[in-house]
Amino acid sequence: MILIFSNKEDSHPTNVIKYLVGWGVPVFRLNTECLLTDYEFRWWCTNNQKADFYIRNIKNGLEVYGHEITAIWDRRPKVPHSLPIVHHERSVNKYNREEAHAFLSFIRYYLRDVYSIGSIVEDRPASSKMLQLAIAQEMGMNIPDTYFGNYKEAFDILCEQHSNLSLKPIGDANVYLNNEEEYVFFSKKASSIAIKQQPQEAFRQTVCFLQNYVEKHYELRVTVCCEDIVACKINSQLQKDDTGKIDWRQGYGHELQHEIVTLPEHIQTFCREFLKRMHLNFGCFDFIVTPENKYVFLECNPNGQWMWIELITGCDISQIIAHNLAKYEPTQLD
Repeated sequence: MILIFSNKEDSHPTNVIKYLVGWGVPVFRLNTECLLTDYEFRWWCTNNQKADFYIRNIKNGLEVYGHEITAIWDRRPKVPHSLPIVHHERSVNKYNREEAHAFLSFIRYYLRDVYSIGSIVEDRPASSKMLQLAIAQEMGMNIPDTYFGNYKEAFDILCEQHSNLSLKPIGDANVYLNNEEEYVFFSKKASSIAIKQQPQEAFRQTVCFLQNYVEKHYELRVTVCCEDIVACKINSQLQKDDTGKIDWRQGYGHELQHEIVTLPEHIQTFCREFLKRMHLNFGCFDFIVTPENKYVFLECNPNGQWMWIELITGCDISQIIAHNLAKYEPTQLD
C-alpha cells in the first residue's frame, strides 16, 4: 500500500496514481486539509496490541492500516483546515485545527522508518541553503560566493570581489502589499556599486542573502528520485531580463525553451551522493552552466515541483516516481 500525503489542489499525484493502480498497487491518498471532514481515523498502542493505525476515506470508502504501508509520498500536505462544525468562537476552531495538525505531524513522524519520497523528518533541515552550499563545497562542487547577514560591511567584502551580485529570498518569496496585492520576490541582479551605495539601515531591516552573479550559458533543473535522474536544460539566456533571463521562473508564459539532456557522469554522481548526505530519496537541483561550460550548484529543493517539465518535454517523471514508490510492493510490475 502506498500512502500519499497531499492536498486536493495538487495535480502532481494524478498520473503517478494512474500508474500504480494500473500495476495493481494499492494507493491511499490523504488530502490533509480535509483530515477532519473527509476521513475517520484512529491510532493505538496498548499492552495487548502493537502500535498501528487505521484511516478510512468516508467519501469513497477507501481504507488503510499502518502495517500495510510499504512506501510513503510526503508530497504537499497542508495544515488541516476544514471543520465538520464551525464553532462561533474562533479560538475553538483554531484549537481544533491545531490539534488535527499535531496529530498529522505525529503520525508522519511515527512513519519515519518507512521508505519515503519526501520526508517530514529530513526535508526541513535539508532545505537550509547554508547547509546545502557547505556540503556542495565540501563535495568539490562549484558554488557562488555567498553571504547571509544584516550589516553592510559584510556585503562590502562581496562587492569588492565581484562587479555584479544576485539578491535572493531565503524562504518565502511572496509579499502581500496592503494585504491584497501579491509581490513575488524573484532573484535580482544588481551592480556592486549600487549595493555599496545603500545605507546601513537597508541591511538592518532583515536578513539579506547575496551571491555573486554567475554568468550563464543556460540553466538546469535536475529531478532526482533515488538513482533515477532527469535533467532539463532551460535556455533562459534567450529571454529578456524580466522574462526569465535573470530568474527563469519569470519565463512562465514567455515561451521559455526546455530540453531534456544527459548530465556528465560526475554531476550525476554528485546529485546522488548529495541526496544520500542529506538522507533524502528525492530532490530538485538547480544548476547554472557557465559560458565556459562550468557547472555551478545553486540549491536543491527536497520537495520541488516537476510537473511542468513533464508537460513541456513529455518526459515521464510520473512513471519514474511511481516505480520508486512501488519497488517494495509484492506486486510484480510490468
